[in-house]
Amino acid sequence: MDLAQISAALAARRPGYTLPQALYNDPAMFEFDLHAIYARSWLMAGFTCEVPDPGSYTSIRIGPWPVLIVRGRDGQILAFHNSCRHRGAVLCKEGLGKSPRIVCPYHRWTYNLDGSLLSAARMPDDFDTGEHGLRPVRLEVVAGVIYICLSDNPPAFEQFRTDMETVLAPHDLENAKVARVETLVEYANWKLVMENGRECYHCQGSHPELSRTFPVGSSAYFDYGGAEHARQFEERMADVGLPCGPVGEDWWQALRFPLNPGMKSMTVDGAPASKKLMCKLGDGDIGSLRWALEPHSFAHATGEILFFFSAMPTGPKETLVTAKWLVHKDAVDGVDYDGEAIAEPWHTTNLQDKELAENNQAGVDSPGYVPGPYSPEAEVLVLRFVDWYCARAAEYLDEQLVDGKQGVKGQLHAA
Repeated sequence: MDLAQISAALAARRPGYTLPQALYNDPAMFEFDLHAIYARSWLMAGFTCEVPDPGSYTSIRIGPWPVLIVRGRDGQILAFHNSCRHRGAVLCKEGLGKSPRIVCPYHRWTYNLDGSLLSAARMPDDFDTGEHGLRPVRLEVVAGVIYICLSDNPPAFEQFRTDMETVLAPHDLENAKVARVETLVEYANWKLVMENGRECYHCQGSHPELSRTFPVGSSAYFDYGGAEHARQFEERMADVGLPCGPVGEDWWQALRFPLNPGMKSMTVDGAPASKKLMCKLGDGDIGSLRWALEPHSFAHATGEILFFFSAMPTGPKETLVTAKWLVHKDAVDGVDYDGEAIAEPWHTTNLQDKELAENNQAGVDSPGYVPGPYSPEAEVLVLRFVDWYCARAAEYLDEQLVDGKQGVKGQLHAA
């Protein structure tokens, strides 16, 4: 597919229906989505507790693109393209680390923590180190969460900052730690992975473990239809001064909602997963704060734990799912929480969703696939995600396609 064909496929999408087949499986869509969507969106890249001290860093990938996030000597967190300004080698391997300087493993070009080039051996006398610092990546920190955007013209961020500080700050993520990390490769297009993660239409039949605590029967966007336990929850949150929302814009949303009656956390038995609370308001019985960013993530913060989910495309029909569980920094594994048990029920849910998404991909690949309608009652957030995707894709195409006598440029260009 070239850009004209992608444009035609998007234009053919029927409102309220799933996408045309090619947008889920054509190899050209992988490159298109990277440039049109992932390169131009705010992405949830990690947590400040992962880079606690000067020199601490985390190296991640956005699709194929390496990014380095580092805490400087002044305590400020910065992000850079993880590519040496000499010949482009990756500076730091994926994962967490700590170093007083950033040193390229290839030719030992050395950078300060602020990205400036400190030294480059055997270069001519007129070589200017000031012109060869690392290329910065836009970064923002909100209530202990790190967000990045690869675009030089990112979406407006201030409304997100204001609203998310209000609802998330009580969870005190600055004083958290990552208790567990799991990764999973799903052999399905990232959009199918995210559509699955944006609805619980399938949960009652496919996620019995999660359904014990999660309100799988709620309608639309956590609408409980006037249920008494939901009304009491809202009153109790107001009494303890804990904001519930909803807040959001087209690319994100956040809402605190009650769990099933009698359940205090999103665990196997509904009991707290850790003895150390992250949010002490309401004695930790505060439901779950869910917030989600298009295109790739969602998180749930209960009184004592936070669960984070991220989906990164690694191929046309391959997606890397990363899951993280956070607890209070003073919580001790084996004393305050069980490092294995803390992952449930999301560990099992992710494995179940992998099977569902891969099965969905196999069916979408069928010559018999025809886009079908979303449920306006059970798939509100899926429809929101797909509408957002189509709008952002169309914006990118408008910038890339040249109309008139010159025809259409059929090549993809970096955002």
